[in-house]
Amino acid sequence: MLSEQNYLLFTFSIYLLLMLGIGIFAWTKTNDLSDYILGGRKLGHWSTAISAGASDMSGWLLLGLPGYAYLAGFEAIWIAVGLFLGTTLNWFLIAPRLRLQSERLGNALTIPEYLENRFQDNTHTIRTIAACFILFFFIFYTSSGLVAGGKLFESVFNLPYEQAVIAGTVAILIYTTMGGFLAVSWTDLFQGLLMSLALVITAVYALELSGGWQATQAAMTSQNIALTDLFFTSDNNKLTMIGIISLSGWGLGYFGQPHILARFMAIRSQTMIPGARNIALVWTSVSLICALLIGFSGIALAEINLIGTDSEKVFIELVQLLFHPIPAGFCLAAILAAIMSTADSQLLVASTAFTEDLYQTLFKREASQANLIMIGRIMVVCIALLACFMALHQEGTVLGMVAYAWAGFGAAFGPVLLFSLFWKKLTLRAAVGGIITGAITVIVWHQLEAGIFELYELVPAFFMATITCFSISHIKS
Repeated sequence: MLSEQNYLLFTFSIYLLLMLGIGIFAWTKTNDLSDYILGGRKLGHWSTAISAGASDMSGWLLLGLPGYAYLAGFEAIWIAVGLFLGTTLNWFLIAPRLRLQSERLGNALTIPEYLENRFQDNTHTIRTIAACFILFFFIFYTSSGLVAGGKLFESVFNLPYEQAVIAGTVAILIYTTMGGFLAVSWTDLFQGLLMSLALVITAVYALELSGGWQATQAAMTSQNIALTDLFFTSDNNKLTMIGIISLSGWGLGYFGQPHILARFMAIRSQTMIPGARNIALVWTSVSLICALLIGFSGIALAEINLIGTDSEKVFIELVQLLFHPIPAGFCLAAILAAIMSTADSQLLVASTAFTEDLYQTLFKREASQANLIMIGRIMVVCIALLACFMALHQEGTVLGMVAYAWAGFGAAFGPVLLFSLFWKKLTLRAAVGGIITGAITVIVWHQLEAGIFELYELVPAFFMATITCFSISHIKS
């Protein structure tokens, strides 16, 4: 008889081999830089919708959000509400216009290139600045995924954390460097479906084990956790307006996430966006609800007793408690799927920022399509190694690291993209000012504490970038 750990290793191996096979197949379909960066703009409804969601949610959907719900109770609902509203607005406001404009304006393959073409910036200023901030924040974002991978392998296989992080990095690198955007999108489709299936199954069985929703709620109430926590914390102090705005304010970040926006640019046609949007919104709502229910169920079960940063292992603990090692292995592989589906997208966009937006513009270097693809693959490795180094020396939570990078992208690019798509009066100087203001505000605000600085940095930074874009555009040159 195989041991429980061998069963888990077996299921993980099947999953990784399948992802490797997709990467090899995508290699044969990658002929030029457009294929490598945007898959030749050939994505269909399902691959666009699910890969956008999977690359968005990352490991925090199965680790960070259930962990926060386990620690904070019902106040975690505010994050889910903000994220769902942000997803909805992103698909309605950004997706159709960005798909149309990015192709119309010089067939732009990246967000920095789109901004450069939108403002006819022959100096490459906005493209260079945007690419630099993309590289900066993606190193933190990718590192958060590797931390999540480390926690997964540490818990499941009792590996030392350092070895677990390195193993996850190698797995992601293999198929991302091979297939580029097509490998990333096709694997994200599979991984996104696996994530949602694991969340639904675990949430249903966890609720059943805890006696159903009413029993779960009663158990939470016995621990001084009630629905009033949406407005009051468990110690009967008011959940301040700062807290509510910070939690729900996560939704603002969607407008500026390059790895999500790339899916909008890559769909085959603008007319396919409504169908993809419907799929994406169903996937997102189901995933968020199930992630919350997993955290709540963990509170109700006496067998689960986690404190501090270990709260982010509640999904892992529940899966191992509920299932035989084989189905447990596939559910735990969903965590790896969540991590890989985001980390691969981030690595690809970050390497593209260097190859397409810095190497050929800032350094005035010309290269063949084959050489550009090779440079992109080399940069994937370099960025992954740097993120891996940070992950090995990181003591924060997955959710905390994601929050920082999410805020950086949301504030730097969100207001500028919205203005560029909906307001013709936005000037180049205003756009550059908006990107810098948003990014710097996040960096500075994050270092400050107490009082108003408890507000999630995305909210003030998004506001400051918006004011900057609007005000500078009205200054006559």
